[in-house]
Amino acid sequence: MTFPPFYIVRIGGIRTNASIGIHAFELAARQRLMVSVTLMVRPPGGEDDIGSVVDYDFVRAGVLGLVDARHFNLQEALCGDILDLSLAQPGVLGAVVQTSKPDVYPDVSDVACRLGRMAPPLETFPWWTLPV
Repeated sequence: MTFPPFYIVRIGGIRTNASIGIHAFELAARQRLMVSVTLMVRPPGGEDDIGSVVDYDFVRAGVLGLVDARHFNLQEALCGDILDLSLAQPGVLGAVVQTSKPDVYPDVSDVACRLGRMAPPLETFPWWTLPV
């Protein structure tokens, strides 16, 4: 099986405070949240020019905007919204998103959710094999 060429851009460890969760302590106050996004992007045409690549500033701004905009009951819902944001960008062929709540349990490093979605050219690509 062949896939179209792509390159990977990873934006890791976006730190924010989110209104996320269903438990009373999660509803009472915002909590720390880490977000990482891996994008599969069409390669540039060989130019060394910012205009020929995906400007990934939208990821950080979009994640912070989504988190600030509302309460999320589930990490899965937030991951889905970030995937929608990512795949709406021209040139993005797929994305993998991971959210992580580091303060849920005192004896656990974090509780994370990881989702991926590929555009039609990469529908069968095994996104779960990519590091986030």
